[in-house]
This record gives sequence, structure tokens and C-alpha cells, in this order.
Amino acid sequence: MSPLVSQSVRYVGGPGIKNCIADVLPILAKMLENMKAEPLHLCHRLDKETTGVMVLARNKEAAERIRLLFKTRQVEKIYWAISLGDPDPAEGTVEIPIVEKEVQSHQSHYKMTLAPNYRLSPEDGKVVKIRKNRNAEIAVTRYRRLASSSACSLLELQPITGVKHQIRVHLAYGLGCPILGDHKYSHWSKLAPQKLPEITLKRLKLEQSKARHLPLHLHAHRLSLPLGQRIDLICKPPPFFQKTLKKLELDIANE
Repeated sequence: MSPLVSQSVRYVGGPGIKNCIADVLPILAKMLENMKAEPLHLCHRLDKETTGVMVLARNKEAAERIRLLFKTRQVEKIYWAISLGDPDPAEGTVEIPIVEKEVQSHQSHYKMTLAPNYRLSPEDGKVVKIRKNRNAEIAVTRYRRLASSSACSLLELQPITGVKHQIRVHLAYGLGCPILGDHKYSHWSKLAPQKLPEITLKRLKLEQSKARHLPLHLHAHRLSLPLGQRIDLICKPPPFFQKTLKKLELDIANE
């Protein structure tokens, strides 16, 4: 029997997360095998609000091998996201370091943000190199637009690095196209529901006052692992994601 198990999951826990897939690994193993099965092993993580494919291992040896592939960036990860707006250009690479900063507001909190190595000179508009933030991490995300409609886009994303909230930050602050339902990164200085365009609200049959209930539309669509031969693991978007695609008329019939 294969040492790998592919599962569609809602999220994997981190600091402060009480309910996560790690808590049900023993039960899941018994469902897949038998009542005497050993607990499955986590090989990587998904952010709290991200849906999609996750790899679990049946034994420690397989888990350690797969974790090493993730650590050495040998796993190809493809995500889908519905974003507000249309990225310009429609395809490209965002390569801007990311750092965590405290947001000073009436409700102090922390967010990841961009820490670029360059800025535009206010005098002549030329690009000027600036000192690197020593706490910033290198972050690279490839993207391409698959469809656009209703003031939104469906994007395919490939994170080359694995910085916390990388895709969300690069889309919101790098391209100006925050992910639908990303209330954290749709603003910088405040914690507030995402502001949606009128046409988007109309297509979703949603009032702005109810926007706070929109879930994050970020989905781990495919993982490709080089284990002797390359293994592709694909997970369809969850029902809420598919319903949003239909309402916004974002056609992915050919994907």
C-alpha cells in the first residue's frame, strides 16, 4: 500500500489554533485502514483559512522524506485564488521580500507586509536601491490570470518560496489585487471587512454589510512531488469556491 495519503482539508493549525487536522489524524488513519492503524503523519502545513490538497504519510520515514522535499523547495505548489481587480500584467512574477510588522492603530495587531529593496526617487522618479531589512524574508510568487469578470479575476499562483501569508501579501500589496474574502490584507491600518465593488456585490447577491462573512477564496489546487516519478495530487475547489466562480461568471471549463 502506498505510503502517501492525499486529503482535502480546511486548514492545519498553528499557534493559537485549537481545532485542526492534526487532532483527527488518529481517527482518519482508522477510517482509512483499521482500528489498529498507526496515526498518520503531517508533511507540511496550510494556512488557517486556506482550503485544498494536503499530503499525509503513513509512516515516519515517508513523512521525513516528503518534509525534506518541501524544505528544499522541490515540491511544485499550484494555488487558485479569486482576487478583486485585474492584475497588470496578466502574467508575471512578484519578487519582493516580506516582513512582519506591528500595525499601530486603535486595535494594535501584526501583519506581514512588503519590504522592497528599491524605491522610486521623489525627485526624478528613478529607481533607487535602499538598505535591506534584515528581518525580511525573500519571497517569490509566479502568477497568471485564468479568467476575469465582475471586477474579479481567477488567478493561478505558484509560490516559489514559503513565507507566511506570501500569496495574500503579494497579491494585495504587490499587485493591488487582494483575495476575495481576505479581510486581513484588504486594509493596512485597520481591521475591517473587505470593501467590494458594486458589480461584485450584485453578482454575489450580497450586501456590503454582510461582506464580513465571505471566506478566503484561496485554494491549494495541486501538489507535484518528485518521488522517483513525479506524483501529481489535485484537489477540486470546495463548494463555496465553485459557487462563487459560477456567480461571478469566472469560467474555468478548460482548466
